[in-house]
Amino acid sequence: MVSPSPTPRPGDQLASATDSTRVIVIRAPRQAAGPIECGGAPMIPAAGAPAPAPAGDEAGTLIGKRYVDAADSLELLCTASGPGHLTYAGRPLTIKAPKALPASD
Repeated sequence: MVSPSPTPRPGDQLASATDSTRVIVIRAPRQAAGPIECGGAPMIPAAGAPAPAPAGDEAGTLIGKRYVDAADSLELLCTASGPGHLTYAGRPLTIKAPKALPASD
């Protein structure tokens, strides 16, 4: 079993230990407030993770979506969807809202 990364860094690729979810760290706090988890288990480095199983119909994480914590200090990009839900330091991550484009008059 591969141990979870203690402090995430931008560019880190993480995989769920319980399902097919995979993410890339886009932005991370200087000091980790807790583990990044998916499906209730800490995520592990993707390099040491087994090949992901195909995702089922139910999706807790969606491919191509960015997930952020409430303080907006952690941002993850989902590269493989899965049924697990992402949490950081025990709090759920939410889908980042798209930026509004300026009106073109």
